[in-house]
Amino acid sequence: MPYKLNALALIGICAALIACEPSDQRPGLWLSGEPAEISPKDWRFTNEYKEIYVEVQTPYFIPHSVTIWCAELEGELYIGARNPEEKKWPGWVATSPQVKLKIAEKVYLATTQQISDEKLIGKIKAAYAAKYQLTSEPGVEPPPMRYWKIEAS
Repeated sequence: MPYKLNALALIGICAALIACEPSDQRPGLWLSGEPAEISPKDWRFTNEYKEIYVEVQTPYFIPHSVTIWCAELEGELYIGARNPEEKKWPGWVATSPQVKLKIAEKVYLATTQQISDEKLIGKIKAAYAAKYQLTSEPGVEPPPMRYWKIEAS
């Protein structure tokens, strides 16, 4: 009888992990939702969502998903990672730029393109600051950030 309970517990844990989406600061695995039929050419609709989810591929062949903020600038969508050197997913995006985004209940296939142009990064930071009412404190250096442009697949 104990073996049956252990097997059932293991099956329950596996099922929970398979269906595990991110929540706040807790990462998840696969994103679920309705596949988007059309890739947006204009991402302005994302302005009404404070948080979205991104699923990236790992070297372990198991997806990793996180909750992130996003910003739209002139119809283009950007995502960012605060303190990217302290997280694994930004490095995984560098290796495999194909991602899935979950916005509301729709899942979009996309490709990321890391942004290095400082002028564009300044505009993206301003878009984030406006959307999330972010202010900088005088004399306090903001944390390192890395940004990517989202291109619908």
